[in-house]
Amino acid sequence: MRTSVLSNRAIACWAIGLVLLGAVSTTALLLLVGDPQAATRLDALRTSLSIVLAGGGAAGLLLTARRQRSAELDVRIKEHDATEARVSELYGRAADQLGSDKAPVRLAGVFALERLAQGHPEHRQTVVDLLCAYLRMPVAAQDGPDAAQEREVRGTAQVVLAAHLRTDEGTAELFWPDIRLNLAGAELSAFRFSRCRVRRATFADARFTGPAVFRDAVFDERVDFRAARFSGLADFHRVIFGGEGANFSGAGFEGEVDFGARTEATLTGASALIADGVRRTWPAGWVEEAGAERPDRVRLVRSGGIPSGPVTVRESICGPEL
Repeated sequence: MRTSVLSNRAIACWAIGLVLLGAVSTTALLLLVGDPQAATRLDALRTSLSIVLAGGGAAGLLLTARRQRSAELDVRIKEHDATEARVSELYGRAADQLGSDKAPVRLAGVFALERLAQGHPEHRQTVVDLLCAYLRMPVAAQDGPDAAQEREVRGTAQVVLAAHLRTDEGTAELFWPDIRLNLAGAELSAFRFSRCRVRRATFADARFTGPAVFRDAVFDERVDFRAARFSGLADFHRVIFGGEGANFSGAGFEGEVDFGARTEATLTGASALIADGVRRTWPAGWVEEAGAERPDRVRLVRSGGIPSGPVTVRESICGPEL
């Protein structure tokens, strides 16, 4: 925010304008009156002087209003700078907490970032980017108390993201609109994204452990699940993939799958593990086919437009029995 200074040239223009106003008004009044008497001329001069004084008063009021406006803008600039400095300090402190080697401190960092984003909408995408970057970082330990604590921190970060991207009735104040997600390569456990809405997202090469529930979610532009791996339930029932749609090319499914009857997605090169009694519902136009390169898996191929319904896979020596 910038304010301009009143220049000497502008002041001179105002002064010349007032002089011209006085001269023009005096001449016009004398011509209109047409009476040569001194009293009449004196009244005309008084009227002209009143007009000039009124113009000067108007100019004075304008200058006063401008001075007040400049003072208000200066106060706003100072408040804006102070707010930005405070936000930067809070953001830096929360980021430091997120990088701590102690799980409770990292948890505090997650909640501090949540409060920061809730109170300052212009920084929400930055906070989401930081939380996504944290979830994309590799897990250092797989076993032991440290691993359990890290899973707790990551689970909390997932819950925070979903809570502010969910469009449930009555959560308008908590909803963060127009968000972009980058969880490519992330390890996500019990990922629950139902009824959430984002502009676009990428889960390419992500690893979903446990259920991955996207039911009733909305992706406004596009979403990328290329080479993602689902070890448990993959629920995409009634998901809306807008824009360019959803790309599941090369994805792998090991548990139950539910795309529903109307969900559309691209599954070129995707595969599913052969398992007894596992129920899978693929998007319309896609069916399972035994793969020669992996006898323990089936691949997804286009069915020539034939809608695909629920499929229960039973193990057999020759492959899946559909």
